Amino acid sequence: MGFSYEEIEDMKVAVSEACNNAVLHAYNGRGGIIHLRFEMRADALSIIIKDEGKGFDYKRVSKQAAPLSAKPLEDVKAGGLGLFLMEALMDDVTVTTKGGTEVRLTKFRHRGEGEHAHDCISPSSVQEQA
Repeated sequence: MGFSYEEIEDMKVAVSEACNNAVLHAYNGRGGIIHLRFEMRADALSIIIKDEGKGFDYKRVSKQAAPLSAKPLEDVKAGGLGLFLMEALMDDVTVTTKGGTEVRLTKFRHRGEGEHAHDCISPSSVQEQA
C-alpha cells in the first residue's frame, strides 16, 4: 500500500481509538453494530468507523482536549483525548453525527518523500506463504 511501518502503527492506534469510542459511547452499554470500511485510492487510504448509536457534539468534545499542550495534565478533562490523538496521527479526520457517528480517518501516501520513504510496505514487497 506504500505506507511506512510508522504510518501503519499510527493508523492502528487511530482506528483503535475510534472503535473504542464507539464501543464505550454509542449504545449506552447495550449491544449494537459498528461498521468498519476501507477505501483505497491512488493517493490515500480512508478507514471509516460507523455506529448507529447516539451521536455527540463533535465541536464541543474536540474543544475539551485542545490545545492539550497548554494545560497541566491534571486539568485535562476526560473526553476528547481520543479525538485529539486521531487528529494528531492521521492526515485528515472527519466526523459526522447524523444517524449515529461516522469517523473517517485518512492517511495520504507520501511516495518517495521523507526519511522513511525507503521503509514503505507495499503489496509487491509482501511475499505469499504457501
